[in-house]
Amino acid sequence: MNVLLCSINTLKRLYDISAVEVGQHFYWQIGGFQVHAQVLITSWVVIAILLVSAIIAVRNPQTIPTDGQNFFEYVLEFIRDVSKTQIGEEYGPWVPFIGTMFLFIFVSNWSGALLPWKIIQLPHGELAAPTNDINTTVALALLTSVAYFYAGLSKKGLSYFGKYIQPTPILLPINILEDFTKPLSLSFRLFGNILADELVVVVLVSLVPLVVPIPVMFLGLFTSGIQALIFATLAAAYIGESMEGHH
Repeated sequence: MNVLLCSINTLKRLYDISAVEVGQHFYWQIGGFQVHAQVLITSWVVIAILLVSAIIAVRNPQTIPTDGQNFFEYVLEFIRDVSKTQIGEEYGPWVPFIGTMFLFIFVSNWSGALLPWKIIQLPHGELAAPTNDINTTVALALLTSVAYFYAGLSKKGLSYFGKYIQPTPILLPINILEDFTKPLSLSFRLFGNILADELVVVVLVSLVPLVVPIPVMFLGLFTSGIQALIFATLAAAYIGESMEGHH
């Protein structure tokens, strides 16, 4: 009986940790603005992880790379390949932007899956991946939209806006609407997939033993990486499209 009670209590604690609080936030007042504190905290953790990784990567580079240097060089080559494939020969200046998007989303998603955020109690809401908040995904999508317009304007000047009346001025409203839906699509695609993955795990934990949800959590790690790749690829594709000047 004691063993059974102990097992029930253990499962209850695991269930509590896996629970998702919807619609509750821990707020800070900064300069008259109300911000989601839990998103800032987890974002700072993700940024700290990336900064520490970057410092380690450039601290002592070797002519013959070691295992750690090989890993960082592989990540850089991967990001460069994504940028070059989508943007073209002028991809160089955009590698830092695409890389920042990919790495921030990737580390954010994995931190939400691997780090025990829910053990840390807040007055309201809970700590989770920064990308689990739609404000974060909207901000990333808007940054992509700004980069998209900047790329087109920096290359073509004001003639960039001529694309809105091509191939016929009748399509002007549709072409404008397309540019507005691009960041919206990026934002909701990323937010929806991350939230759906967490909800699936919560439902499985409540319905079946823990043995089944654990493999699903590992599958979530894979899909989280795919979401980061999709976002970065689409961002690079939009930038390349604006520089080429055609749809």
